Amino acid sequence: MNKCSKAIWIITLILLTLMTACSNEGKGETTKAEENLDNLHKEGMPVVKEEINLDFFSASNPEEGDWNDILIWDEYSAMTNVNIEWQQVPNATLEEKRNLTLASGDIPDAFYAAGLTNLDLFKYGKQGTFIKLNDLIEEYAPNLTKLMEEHPEVRKAITFPDGNIYSLPTIQDPNFLSLLVGARPWYNEAWLEKLDMDMPETTEEYYQYLKAVKETDLNENGKLDEIPYGGRNLNELIRWLRGSYGLNDQGQTFIDTDPKSGDIRFVPTSDEYKEMLQFIAKLYDEELINQNIFTIENDQFLANGAQSLYGSTVFYSPDKTFGEQGEAYIGGLPLKGPHGDQSFSKSNAVGRVDGLVITSANEHPAATVRWLDYFYSDEGSRFQYMGIEGETYQETSDGEYEYVEEITNSSEGLTLDQEIRKRLAWVGIWPPGIMKQEYFMGSETSEKSLGATEKLKPYLSEESWSKFTYTEDENRVLTSVGADIEKYVNEMRDKFVAGKVDFSEWDNYVKEIESMGLDEYMKVQKEAFKRYKDE
Repeated sequence: MNKCSKAIWIITLILLTLMTACSNEGKGETTKAEENLDNLHKEGMPVVKEEINLDFFSASNPEEGDWNDILIWDEYSAMTNVNIEWQQVPNATLEEKRNLTLASGDIPDAFYAAGLTNLDLFKYGKQGTFIKLNDLIEEYAPNLTKLMEEHPEVRKAITFPDGNIYSLPTIQDPNFLSLLVGARPWYNEAWLEKLDMDMPETTEEYYQYLKAVKETDLNENGKLDEIPYGGRNLNELIRWLRGSYGLNDQGQTFIDTDPKSGDIRFVPTSDEYKEMLQFIAKLYDEELINQNIFTIENDQFLANGAQSLYGSTVFYSPDKTFGEQGEAYIGGLPLKGPHGDQSFSKSNAVGRVDGLVITSANEHPAATVRWLDYFYSDEGSRFQYMGIEGETYQETSDGEYEYVEEITNSSEGLTLDQEIRKRLAWVGIWPPGIMKQEYFMGSETSEKSLGATEKLKPYLSEESWSKFTYTEDENRVLTSVGADIEKYVNEMRDKFVAGKVDFSEWDNYVKEIESMGLDEYMKVQKEAFKRYKDE
């Protein structure tokens, strides 16, 4: 072979090698994820014939219950033949460890209730780190598919602009109104009686009630230490009062439908938002709101409630959160505002989008989808939240369900949540699946909460938006311009309420937001809203 022929042969060999490599590019992951479907049962239990092992990354504190040795997962492993190795990460370090895991390339088979944002889902979905689930759902998730057919808003919430689904959600049963309502207003009924006042129905009546509480020794301890309104933060108070000013009927924070144009608007620059903040600032200035509302710790908030210091609050059922003193509270109404507005916004059916995310490392994606789909059924929901009949719960004579006495009356002096955590895995994380009123034993199903929800029913918003999904370009705007605007809005909200910035500066505040790129921000929101409505 002469030098020229040899050179041509070498070049040809190199080209063939490169062509082979290119033709196999992208097949590596596909081959790795190729699944032995002969081992998979398409319905019923177990999920697979021969045992398989998966590793899940989860936002759960191992100190509150080791999921690698807990009743619910041990039982489900036996039912399904799917063994999960749980990597549990407390919330305090969740974001850091999750990001490090994703950056390392050494990824788990799935992320389970791991706090992934819509931006994360779309970013890593486009990259191929998170797999597309559309076809897998259609073929292996009949329970979830049925729920999406019954409640199209669920499919809307989890479908991204490229048409793909990258996660399996946590669904709040649309019939479980108490859960959709969340924190709601409460009054100390005993104090209303002492003051000979009816429950406030307007913002003005509420103001008069708060003043009366501040000026009266209602707990009869010789001191005027009553707190007319006690809250953990401003968010919950605003969520209640915004319906009194015609704001945020669809449940989102920064945007809603403009009643004049029918298009969406940026709420924090509207006249109605300013008027609401002025009312709240008046309450704060007159010390009708706890003065540490911007800094109070949750434990202190609960302790004040347990000492019967609050005349009103916006929270979850006080009888379950404030202890014995919480029995004195009664559910309130949305207040009629100065222009006749009176509504209360409820949450969307999708509690969290990032319930379960399957990665490209997973060699059993169909089995993983089947493993989770059980929790979208009625039977699976009961198993998730109640556990095993006879061991963790029992059916009552009237067809309801209750935890066994070992859980409700702890021999170790533990709280209900602590006893549940020893056996079940739902407390504090909202796991993927469906949350149904019949089986969810949180404060939302207490008698007081259900009664308070009935009062709110006539005022609940008809439409509730889930979080919109965005394209890559839109996400770039929202993580730069959008993040700056929203941070500034929240900072200025607190300063206006606390009196650190006078409302005479309102026009300058609006101009500053506009100069930060509000037009660009709203262009993104309007495009996302259009897609949301057209789907």
